[in-house]
Amino acid sequence: MEKFEPEKLRFSDSAISHFSSMLEKRGSGEGIRIGIRKAGCSGYEYFFDFVDEINDDKEKDTIIKYKNCKFLVDSNSLTFLKGSLVDYSEEGFNKGIKFHNPNANATCGCGESFSMDSKEENETKDSSLKKK
Repeated sequence: MEKFEPEKLRFSDSAISHFSSMLEKRGSGEGIRIGIRKAGCSGYEYFFDFVDEINDDKEKDTIIKYKNCKFLVDSNSLTFLKGSLVDYSEEGFNKGIKFHNPNANATCGCGESFSMDSKEENETKDSSLKKK
């Protein structure tokens, strides 16, 4: 059984398999950028982007390695993703990445966006989490 570490962003085996497959199908790329931004009906949404080149800007990104995948997370997003589990699931016709984020206090009906309590939202007002 995996030990829960509240300061870590964790990934299920199925999520790692999914991201590995996506990188392989793409044929290039060094990793996956994961983050949050102000958007969606609940205030914030998760996003994923392919990363073609990893820069050594340690102040800007945290690099998380799981098996054969590298994930890059900016410091502002990591604050709100700590303790989260990134999972991939297939349920009937629905399949995709799901976040189990203990920092989110509500999610929208579609599960694409989330909100945080007022204290956390105030901390992001001056951050780089820009509305898209």
